[in-house]
Amino acid sequence: MNSSGPKPSGRRSGSRTSRTPTARSARRHAKSTHTVPQPPPERRRLRRQAQASRIVIPSSLTILAICAGLTAMRAATNGDINAAMGLVVAAAFLDGIDGRVARMMGATSRIGAEIDSLADAINFGVVPAMIIYFHLLDGQDLGWVLALVYCCAVVLRLARFNTLLDDDEAPAYTRDFFVGVPAPAAAIVVLLPIGLEQQFGEGWWTSLPVVGGWLVVVAFLAVSRIPTSSLKTVSIPARAVAGLLVLVAAAAALLVTFPYVLMMIMIAGYALHIPFAWRARRWVASRPEHWDDKPAVRRAQRRALRTSSPNGRRRRPVLNSLGRLGLNRPTGPAPVVAAPGTGTTETATTGTATTGTATTGTTTVGPRPTESEPE
Repeated sequence: MNSSGPKPSGRRSGSRTSRTPTARSARRHAKSTHTVPQPPPERRRLRRQAQASRIVIPSSLTILAICAGLTAMRAATNGDINAAMGLVVAAAFLDGIDGRVARMMGATSRIGAEIDSLADAINFGVVPAMIIYFHLLDGQDLGWVLALVYCCAVVLRLARFNTLLDDDEAPAYTRDFFVGVPAPAAAIVVLLPIGLEQQFGEGWWTSLPVVGGWLVVVAFLAVSRIPTSSLKTVSIPARAVAGLLVLVAAAAALLVTFPYVLMMIMIAGYALHIPFAWRARRWVASRPEHWDDKPAVRRAQRRALRTSSPNGRRRRPVLNSLGRLGLNRPTGPAPVVAAPGTGTTETATTGTATTGTATTGTTTVGPRPTESEPE
């Protein structure tokens, strides 16, 4: 028999087709349908060209540094040692400005950083070692081994430097110091025997033990964890500008007349700054409250500490021999002893009397405490 009522629908009222979409699905749908406005093709092309042109300039400086270093090695093999030394200095100068030019132009890139690292390995690792070998140690097997030691040390130092750049958890003050002697400074320092030979002639400073030992010492300084100051932290006060200009004029005069004397002075000054850099890093590492301060602020804090305490050190409590042994006199109240037959009391240690109703000096006046009152 047919039913007179309405037939039930084949779909339930709570089916997926009739369900209201959730907020998450609505966002996903809007993201899939929303189109980001793109700049016109001509504008995108001009933007890519401008970015490529900015990258070319600092990378070209790095390539020029590589060419200067390799040409220095060629000049050393041909016997023109003065040209070789000048080209190494030029390579160090170009290496120092390429990164700054890239940051000023907003053209820092990963490929630029990789090219700069490879240039440092060539210019400050391979080239100085080969110049020393060809000019002072040519034909000596031990000299070749020591030159390889220096090259490998500089490469390891650069690899460690690249890994430290990616450490985002390091305190802020670590960026103000180098870990070990940087590669450009190591290249200039390791060439000191050639500077001595050019200025004073041959002597004990050009012998294999001295030159080889110097190569090992500089290689150790490059891979060591001895802190050295970064030039980025150097600030020149206004009152020192005049004196600095005089020093620049004197350096320019030495560069023209006695360049190797200037080289020796600079190396000696750099070596003398290392103990001060080590002391400054140790000071800031022991004071976490100054980790995020700028170098000028930290120097002001150190000067304030030097004026407030001797040697700029934290004052420690002075302990005598009895204090170190724990034999200091007790500081609590002295025991009270009653004098026989009188109403006075005496302390056992000092012999001061307690009587009457007035207090004078060390004499304490008042009624004797009872059992219910604390002494």
